[in-house]
Amino acid sequence: MKVWQTARRKISIDRTLVMAILNVTPDSFSDGGEFFAADKALRQAENLIAAGADVLDIGGESTRPHSLRVTTEEEIRRVVPIVEATARRFDIPISIDTSKAKVAEAAVRAGAEIINDVSGLRFDEKIAQVAATYKTGLILMHLRGTFATMHRQDPVTDILREVREGLRSSIDRAIEAGVVEDQIVLDVGLGFSKTFEQNLELIGKLKIVIDEFPDFPMLAGVSRKSFVGKMLDDAETDERLFGTIAASSVVAWNGADIVRVHDVKETIEALKVVDFIKKQL
Repeated sequence: MKVWQTARRKISIDRTLVMAILNVTPDSFSDGGEFFAADKALRQAENLIAAGADVLDIGGESTRPHSLRVTTEEEIRRVVPIVEATARRFDIPISIDTSKAKVAEAAVRAGAEIINDVSGLRFDEKIAQVAATYKTGLILMHLRGTFATMHRQDPVTDILREVREGLRSSIDRAIEAGVVEDQIVLDVGLGFSKTFEQNLELIGKLKIVIDEFPDFPMLAGVSRKSFVGKMLDDAETDERLFGTIAASSVVAWNGADIVRVHDVKETIEALKVVDFIKKQL
């Protein structure tokens, strides 16, 4: 059984865990602006926790295509009060979704115990130092390019090789900074700097990547993403629930230890079935 060490606890991964998404942004691709106000964000945090979320992932900067970077100060202003209030009221692992070290440190001081870096330490390597200092969990995601170009990268020939090499590089940077292996979770970065076909290839062949890193839990985020919508005749983001559940079930079946989603209750029910069946094999 894999164990994930965070700043406050050891999380045993004896089933597929559900990380709930809480975007406190005005422009996220799926729920931008819906929970931007602090009172609405706190109510949504309570709803996600009540639905059974294992981890709450709070982000203050959208990574959707064509989104613009926000300042460090603005990102801190958005996330810290929500992290602080949630940590005070609930005993749930809180993850801060950021690629800025100063934001990560402010959120950790406010009560976050995991840092979720979509850049895999490529945008700001000092995030690794924050994780090492505070002994937080650290999610390292694969992507290519900069914040502005990550959704416009020319496709690579071998996406499986590219992802494995990119994740290995991120792990090496983290270890060099003093992060220990038990703190690290990997994320193949579905929907980031990958073509439609490459996203599907990664989902279908996820075990190849997992087998390369047997000691690290694997996270997959498919929730409401555009490649799900494309498979559903270009369905809008609010019409991708069933497609998301199907894709989440497939990645769980193929070995993902954690799925990151907007719709917690529905996903948990689906994953219970997947886990039950897997245990019979």
